Amino acid sequence: MPLPKSLRATCRLLTAGALAAVVLVVPAIAQTPAPEGRMSMPAPQIRGPASVADMAERLLDAVVNISTTQNVSRRGPGRVPMPQLPEGSPFEEYFGEFFGDQDQQPQMPNPGSSLGSGFIVDAEEGIIVTNNHVITGADEIIVNFADGETRTAELIGVDTKTDIAVLKIDPQGKALQEVQFGDSEAMRIGDWVMAIGNPFGFGGSVTVGIVSAQNRQIGSGPYDDYIQTDAAINRGNSGGPLFNMDGEVIGINTAIISPTGGSIGIGFAIPSNLAVNVAGQLREFGETRRGWLGVRIQPVTEEIAESLGLDEASGVLISGIEKGGPADNGVLQAGDIIVGFDGRKIMDVRELRRIVAESPVGKKVDVEILRKGEEQTVQVELGRLEEGEDVASATEEESEESAPVATAKVLGMSIAELDEEGRSEFGLAEDINGVLVSEVEDGSVAADQGVQAGDVIVEIALQSVSAPQDVLDQIDSLKEQGRKNALLMLASPSGELRFVTLRMD
Repeated sequence: MPLPKSLRATCRLLTAGALAAVVLVVPAIAQTPAPEGRMSMPAPQIRGPASVADMAERLLDAVVNISTTQNVSRRGPGRVPMPQLPEGSPFEEYFGEFFGDQDQQPQMPNPGSSLGSGFIVDAEEGIIVTNNHVITGADEIIVNFADGETRTAELIGVDTKTDIAVLKIDPQGKALQEVQFGDSEAMRIGDWVMAIGNPFGFGGSVTVGIVSAQNRQIGSGPYDDYIQTDAAINRGNSGGPLFNMDGEVIGINTAIISPTGGSIGIGFAIPSNLAVNVAGQLREFGETRRGWLGVRIQPVTEEIAESLGLDEASGVLISGIEKGGPADNGVLQAGDIIVGFDGRKIMDVRELRRIVAESPVGKKVDVEILRKGEEQTVQVELGRLEEGEDVASATEEESEESAPVATAKVLGMSIAELDEEGRSEFGLAEDINGVLVSEVEDGSVAADQGVQAGDVIVEIALQSVSAPQDVLDQIDSLKEQGRKNALLMLASPSGELRFVTLRMD
């Protein structure tokens, strides 16, 4: 589930540079009621591993410290520019507080540095995995080993969407030790994990905890799917590994929630099953090559499910087809509900987005859909997401409001026949057909769902409409069927399609 807004300011990337605190945690001993007249005895306890010393000794040499140098504009002693973050990022407010108002301070060129962690996944080739934010903007990347040896690293590739970077060092000379990725999906809440990293620049440190939660979203990117752990991880642990009790990497430590910057037992790690695919592509191509289905999607809400007569709100609703995309051949249509992809059941938008992205470019996949209540399986050859992002971004223009012209009213909307005058007045594309929404009443169900003047009603309950009377007839028909919601497909003036559900009672 997404993080509460109250925690957005305290969700922090794990960079170095703060004072640590040491806390001793003593487990409580549960007591069982004793028979009358007898002394109570402690109940048997299910304990964690007696010691992780052997495993830690075996893995420590595979975890490295990473420092960078860069020529940056410093604003006062020890200051670096504030990172550029997407609007609404949970890190935005924190960085604003941390960097302060720097616009009034003098600027001067000076080398900066950052410190994080990484781990070797291929000793023979000298391949290291870390976080992208550890090495962002670096002019030089230095890998520091526990014995004091340092080596300069070459940047192989980064992925900003998952915050993963792959480095390469010269494998000659010092014998390197590597670790293996494990199966993050095999982890369960309550399983023991061990973290190794470089907290606050102190050097290799080992902490132990459990998997506290899974599938966490913290608003850091489109593929949020973090493992939450209470193993102590702090700033400087970024890019370090989270191990299972077999010594396999099941996560990459990336972020924490903390009002002070120190560990309060809420840390997040990128799952290994996501990291393996990304790191593999960066090694092979120097960039990611994600699969692309070429559809615009939205969740199937309870209201949409009810309006379509579905038993449950599951699957993903296709609200539009990207022009020139893999699905722009009539195989998939707006209004289809995707319930399965490449043999895997699809429950929500986030799951579909991640599975498609992890699929190979050019692969022909079976897509299971519901179309007008009937199950079908169609086949789509995936394109490449990176090549399609420009196509998708072209459809994100917002519609402009214009003066309304009413001919009929329904559900808080004034609707009119779409003629040349209406097209010109609202700047509608020539290939848009349907019924024009000329005005939306404030406080109405339509306004509450974001319907705006200039939108065009293309379908109602998956039935095309071309005149105001068609809209009225469809609404009446749905009411006669006992439906409480009407599902409308709307087109914006730029042609972007979306679905909304409007209560009819």
